[in-house]
Amino acid sequence: MLQQNKRIQSARYVNKFKSMFACPICHSPLKVMESKSLICINHHTFDFTKQGYINFTNRPVNTKYNKELFEARRNLIVDGFFKPLSREIARIINAHSGNTISILDTGCGEGSHLYNICGIIDKDVVGVGIDISKEGIRSASKSYNDKIWAVADLANTPFQDETFDVILNILSPSNYTEFNRLLKTNGAVIKIVPQSGYLKELRERIFENRPYSNVDTIKKFHENFQFVESKRLTYTKRLEKSSINWLVQMTPMTWSKKEKVSQLINEESAQITIDLDILIGKNNI
Repeated sequence: MLQQNKRIQSARYVNKFKSMFACPICHSPLKVMESKSLICINHHTFDFTKQGYINFTNRPVNTKYNKELFEARRNLIVDGFFKPLSREIARIINAHSGNTISILDTGCGEGSHLYNICGIIDKDVVGVGIDISKEGIRSASKSYNDKIWAVADLANTPFQDETFDVILNILSPSNYTEFNRLLKTNGAVIKIVPQSGYLKELRERIFENRPYSNVDTIKKFHENFQFVESKRLTYTKRLEKSSINWLVQMTPMTWSKKEKVSQLINEESAQITIDLDILIGKNNI
């Protein structure tokens, strides 16, 4: 009964915002039917799962992003690792005009970033999170209500043109053609990319002080959006042993290099650097 209620609860919530959606197969509008499915006029059907999310993909996707990784990521975020980042993103969104803000988090993972940011914003917020990883979306849907969670391909998202006020892209891949399509006029993309000092305590062990640059990523962002501004956010956080293990578990660069960070894992605590660029752009029209 609880699982059924979760499915129905999600379907009813999505029904309030059904005008956002477009069939990823034929691009026609979608409607919620019988509190269990989104269906288009050509009868393409996407069911709400028992956890409350919607799966818009038609084929399984192989990914190393598993349940344990997303649990580690959530634990680290709940522990406050990215709290200054959430506050800064919320500050930027609060400066955005309008009393109601629709936000799409692309590559949302287990949903904690979107949930935390929406909780800080002092406006009415419609939060939507998509990810290609079913494990991430399943975890998000189990943990966070009053958000829309969907398994979706970033190259073919299930939304109408000009739907979102803000698109978040936090340390994840981008599809700028889709971002421009999905943004409302004067909508904003907020992209978070690593700077040279990001997790340097791990990088120094794994890559032996090889320099890191995000110049190409920033250049591509400038080419695809009307650049508004950028901000560098740098701070350190002391992690206890359990949090260090969460960090190592959730960070892809450590997956095949565990032996190089073994000393760090065994330390009782460590100071870790967060060094990020926050890029803000408007859609190209």
